[in-house]
Amino acid sequence: MTSTIDPKEIEKFTAMADEWWDEAGKFKPLHQFNPIRISYIRRKIIEHFALDAKAIKVFSDLKILDIGCGGGLISEPFARMGANVTAIDAGEKNIAIAKIHAEKSGLKIDYLATSAEELVETGEKFDVVFALEIIEHVADVEAFVKSCAALVKPSGLVFIATLNRTLKSLALAKIAAEYILRWLPIGTHDWKKFLKPSEINSYANKNGLELKELEGFSYNLLKDEWSKSSDLDVNYIAVFFQKS
Repeated sequence: MTSTIDPKEIEKFTAMADEWWDEAGKFKPLHQFNPIRISYIRRKIIEHFALDAKAIKVFSDLKILDIGCGGGLISEPFARMGANVTAIDAGEKNIAIAKIHAEKSGLKIDYLATSAEELVETGEKFDVVFALEIIEHVADVEAFVKSCAALVKPSGLVFIATLNRTLKSLALAKIAAEYILRWLPIGTHDWKKFLKPSEINSYANKNGLELKELEGFSYNLLKDEWSKSSDLDVNYIAVFFQKS
């Protein structure tokens, strides 16, 4: 079985694990980014499964998998919306932090220190699979996408969010974010591992996933806020559904 775990990447995020829930810490950019992407994902799931958007526990009938969950910044909001959430991360410290925070928050989330390919071996499948800001950190992108496809039920959704490999992303997401604005520790990202939408789509198509939508996200430095955008040059999210 091909491992998608990159030990150096796990070590990098494990070193920052204590700061997952510090909104002013090393994960501040994610905390700022979270509301707009959660809103988008929520809407897409509701549309796809024809759910009642006004329901408080709108996702009570859905099983959601969060791959590379970190401290649970995405897992917790969807658990609050009623979803049966399983969240996995290869970093044991990340999972430990996430479990403690979920318990304090009174949330029931099935946190597991494992990889996507190991979870595939269990035969479990989910209505929705999240792979958010994780694919650029794995050792084998093609094997990772294959695992995502294997973990979603027929007609289910897979959300893959990452950074595009463009000169604009090199300037903004790497040089500016790490060296100038100091939003992220230097070395957080390797620009060479950023992925073009066409590359992810190619791997997805090979594994029965069909692209449903591509959406970009842009940051306004003057307003200090994120918004949805047609600009895919830096941050983007691809929404796929499982055909078979």
